[in-house]
Amino acid sequence: MNKKNILSIISLSAIGLSSGYSDENFSNYHKYNLTKTEFKLERVAEDLYYPWAVTFTDDNNLVVTEKNGRIYQVNTQTGRKHQIKHNIQHIGYDGGSIAYSQGGLLDAYFNNADGYIYFTYSHDFKDLSLDNKPSKASSTAIARGKLVNDEVKGLEILLIAEPRQQTNKHFGSRIAIKNEMLYAGFGERDMGMIAQDPKAHPGSIIRIKTNGEIPNDNPKFKGMIDWLPEIYLIGVRNPQGMTISPHDGEAYFSSHGPRGGDHIAKVKAGSNYGWKDIAWGGTEYSGFSIGNASFKDEYEIPVKTWVPSMAISSIQFYKGEAFPEWQGDLIICSLNGQTLIRLDYDDDGKIVGEEIIFKDKIGRIRDFDIDVRGNIYLVSDSPNSSLWKLSK
Repeated sequence: MNKKNILSIISLSAIGLSSGYSDENFSNYHKYNLTKTEFKLERVAEDLYYPWAVTFTDDNNLVVTEKNGRIYQVNTQTGRKHQIKHNIQHIGYDGGSIAYSQGGLLDAYFNNADGYIYFTYSHDFKDLSLDNKPSKASSTAIARGKLVNDEVKGLEILLIAEPRQQTNKHFGSRIAIKNEMLYAGFGERDMGMIAQDPKAHPGSIIRIKTNGEIPNDNPKFKGMIDWLPEIYLIGVRNPQGMTISPHDGEAYFSSHGPRGGDHIAKVKAGSNYGWKDIAWGGTEYSGFSIGNASFKDEYEIPVKTWVPSMAISSIQFYKGEAFPEWQGDLIICSLNGQTLIRLDYDDDGKIVGEEIIFKDKIGRIRDFDIDVRGNIYLVSDSPNSSLWKLSK
């Protein structure tokens, strides 16, 4: 056997490919063409420090969260921003610079139906025996409150993930709401196979009502008696995108693979996406394989999977007049790839093409939201971040 063949076998083993599995099953965003759609990209506001989420509260104002806990409201017409008060009990970082931690104040989602802003964050358990100092353990949490006179008031904690962990990684956790049902992704906190345990929240997608109550048609009440009542599916790694599809009305999420294996997938009741028995074509950061196959028949298959990894973050289906040719298409942003991507959906809800809208212009893109006119507002993961507007 020659050296070239030996290296090929080693390469296949390293990425965990089963025999007969083709590279054609993976998508490589590096090969996407740049869009031919003309657009403008302009700065709206400056001096944001590691922002994590943006959400519109009305036609001209949006809320921005920063991982360190600050919340701003920004007027998109003037660029003026002012800080919002709140008492969300979040952690900022654990033993290092916030630049290298994943905890803090995370998602914000304004729900027009009830007027609440829903938040996800890494919950800080105070240790009263240590003069109210932060505990080393934390969990992903969901809360809601209303914005009243530049302050989040009436904060209600809806769910705190159990068990708590001492790692400062993989909290998740985007929110989407449909018909008073709230979907959110809980990262597996870098604990691997905990994502296969339906008696633990880490590594799952949860579904609760917007008031915190548990729906009586969640999997636990449909025969999966060992599951926690809030858990809707298991086997995910670090989901940082969540959206509702206009094509079938279902929730979809995006999740980070390790070194490769980023994907988007449908939120299906009682399903299992396989982490960490499989890694969707990804490998350990050391290069070693994860499991003995990229996918297995007993697990759900993602809608689309990327190798190499782009560090997929937020996703949202496009709706608006600014770019009518994008109507119903899925917009995706990425961190390591520093790209904004469009997946072209046909009228039957199938992906028929991909393109890069832009890349390497504003850094690691963390989140975005779309205003009533169809303009896209974005923030990047940076200590010197800005709010950007993409428009015609």
